Amino acid sequence: MREWIATIAVTAVLAGVQSVGAQTYPTRPITMVVGFAAGGPTDTTARVVAERMRVSLGQTVIIENVAGASGSLGAGRVARTAPDGYTINFGSATTHVFNGARFMRFLMTC
Repeated sequence: MREWIATIAVTAVLAGVQSVGAQTYPTRPITMVVGFAAGGPTDTTARVVAERMRVSLGQTVIIENVAGASGSLGAGRVARTAPDGYTINFGSATTHVFNGARFMRFLMTC
């Protein structure tokens, strides 16, 4: 009896797995936010990466430069967007490591 119940349970699980289809991604353009001005080294690298992403994913990658505060404005803009996978941040060690370390050092001195 146990074997029969186990067989039915496994069959039900496998039937459910087979009916699940993979979602296609991306279905619309991706926005890459660069926290530095256009024409700089970070922007130039981002444009090379965006072109390779366009070829690989088959979807347009839009570069949006949000310069200021050592890249923090661009990173903040991405942090406030909906987490749907269509807005990504392209930064550097300044935006991802050093700004946070400076903020933590500031908090510790207060």
